[in-house]
Amino acid sequence: MTSDTGAVKAAVDAAFRDEWGRVVATLIRTTGDWDLAEECAQDAFTLALRRWPRDGIPGRPGAWLTTAARNRAIDVLRRKAVGAAKLREVAATSSEPSYQPDPPAGGDESGVPDDRLRLMFTCCHPALSLEARVALTLRTLAGLTTAEIARAFLSSEPTMAKRLVRAKQKIQNAGIPYRVPPAHLLPERTPGVLGVLYLLFNEGYSATAGADLVRQNLCAEAIRLARVLVTLMPDEAEAGGLLALMLLHHARRAARLDAHGDLVTLEDQDRGQWDAAEITEGVGLLNGALRLGRPGPYQVQAAIAACHATAPAPQDTDWAQIAGLYEQLARFLPTAVVELNHAVAVGMARGPEAGLPLVAALAASGQLAGYHLLPATRADLLRRLGRLPEAADAYREALELAGTDAERRFLRRRLAETGGST
Repeated sequence: MTSDTGAVKAAVDAAFRDEWGRVVATLIRTTGDWDLAEECAQDAFTLALRRWPRDGIPGRPGAWLTTAARNRAIDVLRRKAVGAAKLREVAATSSEPSYQPDPPAGGDESGVPDDRLRLMFTCCHPALSLEARVALTLRTLAGLTTAEIARAFLSSEPTMAKRLVRAKQKIQNAGIPYRVPPAHLLPERTPGVLGVLYLLFNEGYSATAGADLVRQNLCAEAIRLARVLVTLMPDEAEAGGLLALMLLHHARRAARLDAHGDLVTLEDQDRGQWDAAEITEGVGLLNGALRLGRPGPYQVQAAIAACHATAPAPQDTDWAQIAGLYEQLARFLPTAVVELNHAVAVGMARGPEAGLPLVAALAASGQLAGYHLLPATRADLLRRLGRLPEAADAYREALELAGTDAERRFLRRRLAETGGST
């Protein structure tokens, strides 16, 4: 039996999206070796590209890949002549009678029902910095490249590569166990897990590089895991706030790109394409989280998203409230990106001439150097003021920094509207 090469490539790509984290999580649990798990998982996907055209696409790609990765791990461990006990342990898992994509709850003392989420809590050990926890989990469980993670952190790729290496070394040198913490320790790990899900969703919702602005599989995975976390910890207000934030943004996915894959701005989106059910669910989750009386940054961001999602038309958006919410958010997250978003809201609430000085101050600080939305925001404010030559220069600067094809096409259209050219 043979399979079409294109179909195999599509099947392997789909399996990578769906199964990478699960395969790596299984190998880390059985081998205790982070690098070996990633290496063998990658080898399994490479083997699939060679074998599936000849043998056909398996009915359960995840099970096939997990078995192939385990077998590869056994070969590597045998060559390294590691202890016989470890080799027997890994070999024993190779003949498990069934493959469960979603393991049932109650499998360990934590009560965490999902293998990847269990590994997230393991990754998010307090001995690691928050950035290291998030970056390591994104690399290990989501399969994001070092470049993608670096862009999410507004960092350089070499710097992020070094951080990932240091994080793995610290796990090994400090003897951090590959296990789920008991239930009473889960709350202290929650901020790291929320950070993982937040950046995972963001990378899917606004991809940092490549042809696709939206990587739906990452959004879906982040939402799925956030639902698991909210079910596990119903009294964790920020978990509910984060899920609400994801749903309120995700509700607009169908309207964000046109038929040609080009970016559609919020004010120009067809609100009839927004997912009303997700908006309703998101607002309900936000209200439930706020009632717990423990506000946090995800709840504030969800409140901002709700202002947009519940406005019947662009002119109905309460930009003054949004500007105030960004001021609250800055108390939780005093970052340059939050300041930039506040400048946008001020520019919409009080006019572009009020937003320009705020953007200029951010540019002078150098905190957002290389971030394409800084010159893009300045360009938009200048365009709205009719200062078209200056706007054109700013759009050109943004074009050089934009990471996706859809963003570049949008910026070129805006540049053309100013009468400028690339």
